[in-house]
Amino acid sequence: MSIERELIRLHKFAKALQDLSSDNICSEPGCNKPLSKPGHKYCYDHWKKHNQASSSQSSSNFEPSLLSATQISQKLSIPKNRVNAILAEIGLLSKQENGWVATKLGMNFGAVERIHPKDKTKYVLWPTSVLDNQAFLRTIDNIQGNNLEENQPKTNQCQSFREQFRTDANYRTTDGHWVRSKAEMLIDNWLYMSGLVHAYERRLPIEEELYCDFYLPGGKVYIEYWGYENNAEYLERKKVKQNIYHKYDFNLIELSDDQIKNIDDYLPRVLLQFGVVVN
Repeated sequence: MSIERELIRLHKFAKALQDLSSDNICSEPGCNKPLSKPGHKYCYDHWKKHNQASSSQSSSNFEPSLLSATQISQKLSIPKNRVNAILAEIGLLSKQENGWVATKLGMNFGAVERIHPKDKTKYVLWPTSVLDNQAFLRTIDNIQGNNLEENQPKTNQCQSFREQFRTDANYRTTDGHWVRSKAEMLIDNWLYMSGLVHAYERRLPIEEELYCDFYLPGGKVYIEYWGYENNAEYLERKKVKQNIYHKYDFNLIELSDDQIKNIDDYLPRVLLQFGVVVN
């Protein structure tokens, strides 16, 4: 009986060795190579083959109608590192510590947020319609020095109204802007002396033709000074502009003469609400 028990024990031990050996070889049919790592299913060669096939399939199914910043730069022949900066400048993107995220306006435009699987940084994909977005294309033209606005005829009431008041720009600011009133000069000089990068008479990044008084890219903030309160046409245009700012949920600061008188106290306080710190 002792011999039979010993034979049974040896048989079980041999079977265990066989099972252990089979658990450590590649599960690819016909392959007897060891696993790439304990717990894996394939040897290194077959793991690499299956991993590449899976990546290729994932890539082919990865939202082909959406464009990355790199693809946009290739299609529009602009530097890759400029794309996100331009999209942020027109209010579609926002820079964060862990990458880029879409703004509310960007999401309305069709932006899709993603996270890199390796470094977990955020990035944004865009619909192909971004290649035809006039605000985006105009900004690229401006940066490249191809702004042809001065050569365009006055074709609509909004532009004619704007040109009417542009001819009254007789006040030269400290940073060289020509503005329409003493109040606008005080605003411009205050922004300049506070070290805040700003634009004057910048077109809003929308399809409607609308120009702000001042724009601060640091906080995506627009500033409007309402200074022609006795002009009926101006008041009507004021309502139109306010409705458009509200429609697109833009960050807007509205200034009156009383607030200009207390600009040193008022502007730092309201700018802080949009994350703009004045030192």
